[in-house]
Amino acid sequence: MTATTAHPSGSRTALRDLAVLTGRAVRLARRDVDAMLTAVLLPVVILAMFVYVFGGAIADGASYVDYAAPGIILLCAGFGAASTAVGVEQDMHSGMVERLRAMPVAPAALLGGHVLSSLVKNLLTTGIVFAVAVLIGFRPDASPVEWLLAVGVLLLFVHAVAWAATFFGVLARTPETAAAFTFAVMFLPYVSSAFVPLETLPGWLRGFAEHQPVTPVIETVRGLLGGTASGGLADSATAAVAWCVGFAAVFAVAAVAAFRRRT
Repeated sequence: MTATTAHPSGSRTALRDLAVLTGRAVRLARRDVDAMLTAVLLPVVILAMFVYVFGGAIADGASYVDYAAPGIILLCAGFGAASTAVGVEQDMHSGMVERLRAMPVAPAALLGGHVLSSLVKNLLTTGIVFAVAVLIGFRPDASPVEWLLAVGVLLLFVHAVAWAATFFGVLARTPETAAAFTFAVMFLPYVSSAFVPLETLPGWLRGFAEHQPVTPVIETVRGLLGGTASGGLADSATAAVAWCVGFAAVFAVAAVAAFRRRT
C-alpha cells in the first residue's frame, strides 16, 4: 500500500495520529538519557562558568546572574529544540517512515509529533536549569502575568527552532549532519545580548547581534522576568514574536514539503 496524500478519516483522526506520534517521540526522548543529561548539564555548566569565572569582571559589581540567567535559559531551550533534528533524521533512515506509509496516517503527523515532544521535553529541562539559576542567586521579579508571558515567549522560540530542526532533520543524510544544526543554534546566543550588553560589542558585530532573532527573545524574557515593563520591552516583544512566528511558519511548510519529496 502506498502513502495517502490526504487523511481519509478527518481532522479528529489526524489529531489522534499526532497525539500517538507525539507520545512515541516523548518516550524515545525519555529513554535517551545521555541526550537529556547533555541538554540539562551543558547549560548549567555554562551558567556556572559565566557567573563564577567571568561574572566579576563583566558585571561591574552588579549581580551578573540576574543578567545572564535569561540567556542561559534560552540557550538551554534552543539546544534542546535543535536536537529534534537528530530524532527526525533517525526516523527517516530507520524504516519508521516506510512503516507509516503503509498506514492511513496524516503525512505531517510524524513531524508534528517531534515538534510537540520537543515542547514537552524542553519545559522539563528548562525548568531544571531555571531552578539551578535560582539556587545560585537568580532572583526574578515578575508578576504572574509576566511569568506566563515569559513562558509563552520561550515556547514560541522552542516551537520555531524545533520546526527549523525538523526541516534539517528531513534533509540530513547522517546523524552527524543533523547534530551539526544543534551546535549551530547553541552558539547563536553568544553573539547576542545573552552574556554582555550590546553596546560593549564591536560595531560590525553589534549590527549582527541587534538584528538576529535570539536577541529580541532574550531581551523580552529578561525584561519580563525582571518586571521591567517599558516601551523597549514592547519593541523587543513584538520583534521576538514576529521572528518566532515567521520562522515556525516558513520551516513548517518547508519541512512538510521536503518530507513529501523524500518519501
